[in-house]
Amino acid sequence: MSVQIKTVDIAPRRQTFGHVARRLGGDKPASRYQEATYDIQATANFHYKPYWEPEFWTYDTRKTAVVMDDWYKPIDPRQYYYATYNIARANMNQAVDRNFSFVEERGLLVKISPEARAALERGLLPLRHLHWGGNMNMTEMCQRGYGTAITAPCIFSAADQLGMAQIISRIGLVLDSQSGTSLDAAKKTWLEDPAWQEVRRLIEDSFVERDWFHLYVAQTLGVNGVLLDFIYKFAEPAFADAGLSVAMLTEFMQDWRAEESRWSDSVVKVVAAESGHNKTLVSQWAAHWIARAVEAVKPLSEALLGDGGKAAIAAGEAARLRAVALGLAI
Repeated sequence: MSVQIKTVDIAPRRQTFGHVARRLGGDKPASRYQEATYDIQATANFHYKPYWEPEFWTYDTRKTAVVMDDWYKPIDPRQYYYATYNIARANMNQAVDRNFSFVEERGLLVKISPEARAALERGLLPLRHLHWGGNMNMTEMCQRGYGTAITAPCIFSAADQLGMAQIISRIGLVLDSQSGTSLDAAKKTWLEDPAWQEVRRLIEDSFVERDWFHLYVAQTLGVNGVLLDFIYKFAEPAFADAGLSVAMLTEFMQDWRAEESRWSDSVVKVVAAESGHNKTLVSQWAAHWIARAVEAVKPLSEALLGDGGKAAIAAGEAARLRAVALGLAI
């Protein structure tokens, strides 16, 4: 008996979904990212306007003062959709777990000096509340924003912020041998320590901003660009005695800062370049929130480094240079 194996080429009846084909022009093969992003936003057939905001539809371009001809222009350069995002974060989380195992098995945090422990408890652990605030803001942008190209990465960023809050909580639990006392102390520091109160005021003020792209600028250029960069970059001398351990345990944050900036910078640049109106608004918002973030972090800079706020000013200058590079007039 002989077996003959033959191959048959079957041409697909179409290369992609109709809404993607209409955008790309012709029935061309599309990437998974394009199929999961383009024109997914609901635009019609809503039942009624929300009772709590009757002047807008559920998804409405008027919820921000900036105007775009096409809200799918500011795409994610990382090409993240559900699958690729989760694969990337699973790999990063495995690295986090390995680093925690390394530090815990060798008792590296347990062996640090009392001064280093105090610096971590005062300067790093309260940051879990700031990351929670970032989670709240990015979730708000997802539900109020328009266009899947922006709203999908916003909810991914919200998950990242929550993940970083959990990593900092784990650092606290390692410090106090899983008792949770350090986290209770960090909450008290966040609520009562004068060094943190302007930071807390800033993030709480951002919670009530209703223009979602204004909030996007506040979070990405103000909170992320100044406050988080200050802690993870400019405040390194404050944690010098525990430097290796802290660097290992906050490795995710360092990688995330670079990756998140690629996306957020791209979005701000595209939106600002759309029109003079957009550029003016985004520039004003960026200047306001960067300046507020610098003033908010000055007391913390003095408390941790005793530098009279110089590190805060350096973080602000770096954020301003970044904004100028995006085409903003600051």
